[in-house]
Amino acid sequence: QVQLVESGGGLVQAGGSLRLSCAASGRTFSSYDMGWFRQAPGKEREFVAAINWSGSSTFYADSVKGRFTISRENAKNTVYLQMNSLKPEDTAVYYCAADPRRYSVSYYRVTGMDYWGKGTLVTVSS
Repeated sequence: QVQLVESGGGLVQAGGSLRLSCAASGRTFSSYDMGWFRQAPGKEREFVAAINWSGSSTFYADSVKGRFTISRENAKNTVYLQMNSLKPEDTAVYYCAADPRRYSVSYYRVTGMDYWGKGTLVTVSS
């Protein structure tokens, strides 16, 4: 099992940038695929991005492609989400997630992931 703690959320103006971090506990972080999901007020949680266990494969939702970048540092048990050109519609609680099943990372858009953090709020003002 893995515990996940997100940080880096906050208030930013449209067009600005933020970098979210997710620190994972446990020695087996490098065996997990990792992802970011988000939930806007009044909406269902949605997939944002995923990265495989080695960092060699990534997948993004169409809504963030070209603006967001997911990356990981296995030596630091950390996954990141760099968010550029932020829009008001990016406002949401962002959740870090982990999964040991090593699916093709595009599958997590549909399946979700097994382990979740508590989330960090990102607010983008217009």
